[in-house]
Amino acid sequence: MSDAMMGEERRSLFIISVAAELAGVHAQTLRIYERKGLIEPARTQGGSRRYSELDIALLRRIQELTNQGVSLAGVRMVLSLEAALAQAQVRISELEGQIREQRS
Repeated sequence: MSDAMMGEERRSLFIISVAAELAGVHAQTLRIYERKGLIEPARTQGGSRRYSELDIALLRRIQELTNQGVSLAGVRMVLSLEAALAQAQVRISELEGQIREQRS
């Protein structure tokens, strides 16, 4: 994904009511997720929450897990493990590239 596309996904565009609608949850649920440390939306100077496309994708993943019966503590663990796996996959790709270079 290009840096420009990632920048667009990280732009905090949506107010809480729109983010809740896009994620298919109630705005109060988003506040609970924030209190539990599952999501950290950007804030305006006035303190209003603003959600990005990446935040919406994360909210949908949280909903998917909770709909499958995973507790919020379990969701936190799953998200942490998924992030660690993604980092490990990136590192493996980097190392594979280095190996290919050394063999050439």
